[in-house]
Amino acid sequence: MTTGSGSGPVGVALIGAGVISTQYLEALSTFPDVRVLAVADLDVARARAQADAYGVPHAGDVASVLAIPEVEIVVNLTIPAAHAEVAAAALAAGKHVYGEKPLALAPADGAKILAQAQEHGLRVGSAPDTFLGAGLQSAARALAAGVIGEPVSAVAVTQGPGPESWHPSPEFLFQYGAGPLFDIGPYYLTALVALFGPVERVAASARQARARRVVGSGPKAGTAFAVEVPTHVHALLDFASGPSTSATFSFDSSVPRRMIEITGTEGTLSLPDPNTFEGPVQVRSFTDEDWRDLPVTGTTAGRGIGVLDMARGIRTGAPHRASGELAQHVLELMSTVTDSAERHGFVALESRAPEVATLPEDWDPVAATLT
Repeated sequence: MTTGSGSGPVGVALIGAGVISTQYLEALSTFPDVRVLAVADLDVARARAQADAYGVPHAGDVASVLAIPEVEIVVNLTIPAAHAEVAAAALAAGKHVYGEKPLALAPADGAKILAQAQEHGLRVGSAPDTFLGAGLQSAARALAAGVIGEPVSAVAVTQGPGPESWHPSPEFLFQYGAGPLFDIGPYYLTALVALFGPVERVAASARQARARRVVGSGPKAGTAFAVEVPTHVHALLDFASGPSTSATFSFDSSVPRRMIEITGTEGTLSLPDPNTFEGPVQVRSFTDEDWRDLPVTGTTAGRGIGVLDMARGIRTGAPHRASGELAQHVLELMSTVTDSAERHGFVALESRAPEVATLPEDWDPVAATLT
């Protein structure tokens, strides 16, 4: 893996000052091993407001941020349609890239990003990093310890009425590259791939409940907009390591439900919502009358711990966990689910995800390790 030539904290810049940037800035500003040096956005005033709120010294357009020599990692928080273009520009400027999910809109574009990074000796990382949080890391340790024996199958469900009920500008979440599969699916699929390894083949079905939706909050409340993607997707995933998973991703349900349950030869493990960093983690054996809580240890520092893990890896040469290769496999998986729903049959995947090491239980994001 690539090791940086510098020393000390790693300089970071954010491109995209939208809603999610607040969560990144709140976390990254507390990590001594990174320094947030700049925020960029097409709306420079919005970039300046975010920079001022978190004491970031520079705000401007993309070109001005990419020209800052001390910036080593660009955190790409743009809309999905811009992910590949912004990543390519950052890599061309000699910056490592950590992007919001998905890595790109199509696997071919994700492959180009990885190839460009390899050519220039740079790293690519990608959200979600929620699988590095205390809840899912504790679940990974429990699986490795054999608390439910050999994993056999899993059920993963994320459903609800859709983000138009709360997001002030939800249109992009119903366009190509989003929908419940591409917007929420990465949290569930990344968690499962990190636990089980790569998916070998999938079969899926999909539908769209309504062709138009209505913005439910904010200045545009009451405005109707077109839906371009399926809003209910059901998939059967066969993992190369053996387990199979039934997964549902839906914006069409009046009943919110978020769950992953893994069934093994000796019991069942209940995981927390993979769009969070906390617990609970519960187990139920064949002799238990109810669920039992398992210990939950690790970090709950929030979005940005994947950036920090990559920053430390740049300095030390260690592989980072929320890698571009992992994100590329999840991107191909989502694309293959879409393809399978159109073809009405099993479709095999070509890529393989790297093995993801668990974090040490005492991994501390607020420790200064790069002095």
